Amino acid sequence: MCGIAGVFDRNGGDQSHSVEAMTRAIAHRGPDGHAVWSDAAAGVALGHRRLAIQDLSPAGAQPMVSADGRWVIVFNGELYTHMTERPALEAAGCSFRGHSDTETFLALIQRYGVEATLPRLVGMFAAAIWDRQDRALWFVRDRMGVKPLYWAEFGTAVLFGSELKALAADPRCSRDIDPESVAQYLRFGAVPAPRAIWRGVHKLAPGSWLRIGADGSRTNGQYWSVTAVAEAGLATRLPADPILVGQELDRYLHDAVACRLIADVPLGAFLSGGIDSSLVVAVMREVSSAPVRSFAIGFDDPALNEAAHAAAVAHALGSDHTTLMASGRDAEALIPGLAGLVDEPLGDASILPTYLVSRLTRGHVTVALSGDGGDELFGGYDRHRLAHRLTQARTRLGFLSPLATMAARSLGGRVPALTKLAEVLALDGADPLYSWFISHWKTTAAVLPGVTQPVSAIDDPTLAARVPDPAERMLLADSLLYLPDMVLTKVDRASMAVALEAREPLLDHRLVEFAWRVPLALKLREGRGKWLLREALYRRVPQALVDRPKQGFAPPLAHWLRGPLRGWAEDLLSPQRLADHG
Repeated sequence: MCGIAGVFDRNGGDQSHSVEAMTRAIAHRGPDGHAVWSDAAAGVALGHRRLAIQDLSPAGAQPMVSADGRWVIVFNGELYTHMTERPALEAAGCSFRGHSDTETFLALIQRYGVEATLPRLVGMFAAAIWDRQDRALWFVRDRMGVKPLYWAEFGTAVLFGSELKALAADPRCSRDIDPESVAQYLRFGAVPAPRAIWRGVHKLAPGSWLRIGADGSRTNGQYWSVTAVAEAGLATRLPADPILVGQELDRYLHDAVACRLIADVPLGAFLSGGIDSSLVVAVMREVSSAPVRSFAIGFDDPALNEAAHAAAVAHALGSDHTTLMASGRDAEALIPGLAGLVDEPLGDASILPTYLVSRLTRGHVTVALSGDGGDELFGGYDRHRLAHRLTQARTRLGFLSPLATMAARSLGGRVPALTKLAEVLALDGADPLYSWFISHWKTTAAVLPGVTQPVSAIDDPTLAARVPDPAERMLLADSLLYLPDMVLTKVDRASMAVALEAREPLLDHRLVEFAWRVPLALKLREGRGKWLLREALYRRVPQALVDRPKQGFAPPLAHWLRGPLRGWAEDLLSPQRLADHG
């Protein structure tokens, strides 16, 4: 785990000074070392900030050059099964200096090439790879988008980095706000890939690669697609047998968690007491030979506090549990610095407790497993169940649906909730319904006059034919946009701000492919979401600890913005400030 940055200028020249500045800007991602590799004749420099996890010796340091001297890599992330690739590589004549996954990554590229290597990898990664022979720069990103990679081309120079602040350290980088990206932010609460908030800057899409040649040519491709996985899964359904499917789930969970325990540093897990994190900790206990450490955040406001639930689950599982009790003031104090933490606007208040629990955890371990992904794969959000029910209700109502809409509208002035119900009932189909649920602003015309709302991945008109069931299409839409651009961005920034590596076993691509073969009836069942995951957890902890409402974290933002943060917020929204920023 680390931070990466670099420059490739087709006009040549020494880029190392610029890349030194770029890596300094993301020093928080890698406090254990830094280095820059450069070739002035080719105009390329690659920089790395190291958070040492596997092979803490100099043999694991980056930038790293392949054994044959052709390839140079800077790599952010982890390859969890890389040691299983080594016997075949050694039989083919490869030799290794150490046991880092970076060295295995390079050996695979040396033997198979970049494109053929990517499908072999199990892990989370964002990497830049320089081909010294063909004078070409490759960018690659993991399947689900766990690790970030920004890139931009200004004139003859290509810049890249793990965060926008790395690109900003190079004076060639434009910082002009892209109004269409602002429109997407106002809609989704995030700027989805491939866009970024700055004009001309891009995010590499999950599961994809990009090659930039010395002549400026670009070629790109996708080696894995969650949409294609969904289609394949729906075509090869598992039988709706909860026992057999539950056994298969256990096998995938054990493999996903076990391989994520590879580390040469202390390791633990986030534990909120919810289904996903509790299941991860339970499986850790089953596959780990060492005691499991778990960490939770609690708040002095009872409405926000899940610490007691987490402690009860930890006691049931026998984990070595640590809780940090925080106050509303602790979270409130973080808000003015959030922009510097995330770079791009990110409208998710749960970044506050995510940062606080990451800071707590980093005081004890360097790696933490999380439960991210369970909601998006197995139907855990309220909107999944509500939209499913509303779609069924509309079908049953038939011609009465317009009458119900009119009634809700007429009463909406007296009962505000009915106004929202009327809006929902008036929507034409499941896809507009999903958009309504996830859109913060239903229309941005009032605040961004003349700005066209860009088409996003979830607006693809072919999705309905490829994934016919509305509820399953909603799960796919979450995996395409909400998960990588909101949830995983939040976790990456909050954890890496304190140099903590967060690993997501529920997003192992093999488990994702399995989840899409699971019948919907084993996900949304008996009026509850994540039924299959619940059943897996019931086998490991008392059911009474699991069956409680999904709480999440909802800080009293309105109170803070009317009270202690009012001056700060009003200054940001003052007419002069808005005019200055356009």
